[in-house]
Amino acid sequence: MLRLGVLVSGAGATLENLVQRIRDGRLRNAEIALVISSRSAVRGVEIARAAGLPLEIVRKRDHPDEAAFSAAIARMLDRATVDLAVLAGFLCFWRLPPRYDGRVLNIHPALLPRFGGKGMYGRHVHAAVHAAGVTESGCTVHLVDNEYDHGPIVAQARVPVQSADTPETLAQRVMAAERELYPRVIQQIADHGLAWLQQYHT
Repeated sequence: MLRLGVLVSGAGATLENLVQRIRDGRLRNAEIALVISSRSAVRGVEIARAAGLPLEIVRKRDHPDEAAFSAAIARMLDRATVDLAVLAGFLCFWRLPPRYDGRVLNIHPALLPRFGGKGMYGRHVHAAVHAAGVTESGCTVHLVDNEYDHGPIVAQARVPVQSADTPETLAQRVMAAERELYPRVIQQIADHGLAWLQQYHT
């Protein structure tokens, strides 16, 4: 059983999707061992509590610096014996300790390496894609390293940008693609083990 640690900061749509897929059997041989939220009053926290999942609130402002904040996250994942950490709209920078190298995934709402980096999340990404006039967007699952949206790409799903799109309508279609792509990658790891990720890890 692949033990997941899911890190959230907001509405928890990705967490909710994973909970539903584990419950109905579409995501097999995986369980959510811990949810960590960087904010206490967000829907992601409510989803975790409603699902009866172990939950920790780790706020950046409660720690003296980035190193202490990052260490607190790693300690909680260790305590929950998490195999794979999954960033799910986690908006804080987590500096990975070496033991989590190759064990942390993120999903980004664009086709990296374009439209990534610090401050590029949620509507900011879709507005930038829309303003650039490109004909295609999508989402990217990648291994996390210690730079924003930088680690090796594991999988992508492409979504056409339509002439009548707004950032909001584009966001809806990209989110639909995310709901399929992220669990598909996690299923591969559940089926084949963490070693499956090594083919992407440089």
